[in-house]
Amino acid sequence: MNLNILDNKPEDNRTKTAETACVDNMTANSDFTVPAELQELLLDFTVHYLVSQPPDLLDFAMEYFSALQERREGRKTNSEDEEMDSEDEEELEEQVYNNAGRRKSVFAEAYNPEDDEGTEDVKVVHPKSDEQRQRLAEAVKDCLLFRSLDREQLSEVLDAMFERKAEPGETIITQGADGDNYYVVESGFYNVLVQPPDGTPKVVMSYDSKGSFGELALLYNMPRAATVQAETSGSLWAMDRQTFRKIVLRNAYQKRKMYESFLKQVPLLSQLDEYERMNVADALNAQNYAKGDLIIKQGDPANGMYIVEAGKVSVVKRGSNGDEKMVNEVEEGGYFGELGLMTHQPRATSIVAASDVRVAFLDVSAFERLLGPCMDLMKSRMPEYEQQLAKAFGSKVKI
Repeated sequence: MNLNILDNKPEDNRTKTAETACVDNMTANSDFTVPAELQELLLDFTVHYLVSQPPDLLDFAMEYFSALQERREGRKTNSEDEEMDSEDEEELEEQVYNNAGRRKSVFAEAYNPEDDEGTEDVKVVHPKSDEQRQRLAEAVKDCLLFRSLDREQLSEVLDAMFERKAEPGETIITQGADGDNYYVVESGFYNVLVQPPDGTPKVVMSYDSKGSFGELALLYNMPRAATVQAETSGSLWAMDRQTFRKIVLRNAYQKRKMYESFLKQVPLLSQLDEYERMNVADALNAQNYAKGDLIIKQGDPANGMYIVEAGKVSVVKRGSNGDEKMVNEVEEGGYFGELGLMTHQPRATSIVAASDVRVAFLDVSAFERLLGPCMDLMKSRMPEYEQQLAKAFGSKVKI
């Protein structure tokens, strides 16, 4: 698999005209922001493309977004939010088609994750004090790009980033320049400005002691789309272009490879085809718990489901008299947390780690989007859960 498929060709006049109109629309609205959902969708598509390495980008994009739309329409409700999501996806699909003639790839430098297998990894490390590392960990914890990393992978990110101090009025990145670094904001206030071809730069959004910027130019090998200037003094954490790409691609590749193998052994997912399991693998986030840790608390809102990768968990139910009883155990390959997502009710039981345990977490939005084919199987298990509770408490308990 070769990821060096960039073909940089001059932009035609139609592309420039479209970009000019886009900039005009952006600058006309001072409240313009890039939704996190759009960033995530673009990133997911990019990683799918780079890992799958299909022969034709346009065909792959059509299949990818058509399958995504079909799954959504298959579970469409009257919810206004879901209708808006569907419209966003159709708009994004149209943009992919319109831009397909402009570039045939995403990355400039060659990087093949398979080449790293079996070779000694040379990691980029910028020394930091304990105090710096703690500040950096706090700054990156909510970054979209890093939220699915496990502890070891996140540690690699922390090692690879270096601190940059900003002064009032300093330009951090410049519109039209090549992308060099990805930045995470720790402190300070920063304005994002876009300058139309014939006009004055306008502030389109700001960062105030949180957020990140600069990833799009690195991911898509495009010039910076905006200028970022520091309005106050502050602190940024940066990662260079090549390290950023390598970490994002390699971790995505390794995560998919690990989970694709694991998910084939999960009975619940037997009804999914390979493509559907691949999408589930990309959406899973690894979480680790020590023996005795509370994973789910009875009565809390349901925010996702879990698949046990290693270890064992106990299912504990608190009765009306306050007594708690263990009603079941879930071991490797088993799953829990799906009931609250199906019934839209608070958690019916607590889940406690019976040993050191590693789980794969699927959040509620991904659950609804990806596990439609498994819904009947999960619903068929509800009577079994009720029988387990009845056995523990001596009377029937409605889930």
